[in-house]
Amino acid sequence: MAESTSAQLASTPQEKFALIKDNLQEVLNPEIIEEILQKNERPLRIYWGTATTGKPHCGYFVPMLKIAQFLAAGSHVTILLADVHGFLDNLKAPIELVQERVKYYRYCITALLQAVGVDITRLEFVTGSDYQYSSQYVSDIYKLSTQVSVHDASKAGSDVVKQVDSPPLSSHLYPLMQALDEEHLNVDAQFGGVDQRKIFTLAVETLPRIGYRKRAHLMNPLIPGLQEGGKMSSSDPDSKIDLIEPAEIVKKKLKKAFCPPKQVVGNGVISFVEFVLLPASALKNKGVPKFSVPRRDAETLEYTCIQKLKDDYLSDILSPQSLKPAVTEALLEILEPIRRAFEEDKEWQAVETRAYPPPPAPEKKKKKEKNLGSRFPGGAGKGGEGAVEVKPDGHVEGDGALEVSVGVKDLSLSGEEAKA
Repeated sequence: MAESTSAQLASTPQEKFALIKDNLQEVLNPEIIEEILQKNERPLRIYWGTATTGKPHCGYFVPMLKIAQFLAAGSHVTILLADVHGFLDNLKAPIELVQERVKYYRYCITALLQAVGVDITRLEFVTGSDYQYSSQYVSDIYKLSTQVSVHDASKAGSDVVKQVDSPPLSSHLYPLMQALDEEHLNVDAQFGGVDQRKIFTLAVETLPRIGYRKRAHLMNPLIPGLQEGGKMSSSDPDSKIDLIEPAEIVKKKLKKAFCPPKQVVGNGVISFVEFVLLPASALKNKGVPKFSVPRRDAETLEYTCIQKLKDDYLSDILSPQSLKPAVTEALLEILEPIRRAFEEDKEWQAVETRAYPPPPAPEKKKKKEKNLGSRFPGGAGKGGEGAVEVKPDGHVEGDGALEVSVGVKDLSLSGEEAKA
């Protein structure tokens, strides 16, 4: 994989294309991008979307740093805050919380981009519900649904949409909408993680069937989580670090992160250096990446490329005991302005509370009462009919989850009904 290059403005079509594809894992239909750059009649238009579900975490630095490069290449970038997608994904985001989460995501993404020196005035934010309820969009969904089988829709979303034994119909609409967004956002390319490749392939194959052109697709690699196995995920608190987590929690999580000696593959700490810390440092150092590792009984190690760091780690020149503190210090330096902005902004704090309401405090122990059954008033207690459980990322599960998500039932549960 190519080393990160400078995010300084590129001038020639060749320089722009090199910057656009830098550090990506894969590019589908690159000729579409090259043709637009060669003609130089207008900026290349790219969109990146995120479903507004769990809290944004440090893994979001990866797409943000790429967006910085897209902007440096002269591209127009649209960030889609996909609220409808969040609701459709197996009810991850209860509908009454979606709008608050859109606000929270915009606060986080703005602060994150500012933390790595990106001029946010050159970005366009769009909320999915602003256009996905229009008659034209709904008509296109109907058309596209006649061209895609249930099997293909399920396969396309298998790496992105939450998988359950009996999936709701909404999980099949999710990938169709993501494909259709390319047309309704009027872009030339969609950017996302490599886990979205099947949706990107679906878009390439199906949009021409309803009269729309195919687009290019840009895919960044996924950062392994801080625990062994899996990616950094909003639904697993131990696998990720939230953007506004206190410094002491960041230190604890990195201290216990999976980082075995002489193992590079699947090492989330090293991947974080590769895809976040080195590229972020390049933005601050006029295109020159730099990562320093102080050592207690030896000279400080300086790295400008990830391969040298990996070689030293494999040969045990660089140890986990030296690497983890260095990563912690560098990460805290990036997160500090984000955390400070949150602490100084009362409205952002209020939005966070509304978007991710904390579970109710447990009630004091009461005298055990006989369960008279659900036919009696108050019979649906813990585990009974209508019970819900609030998960760490904010979505709810249980017999009453559907009512909570569509707004029929009040989320402000109490006692045993709402214990997470």
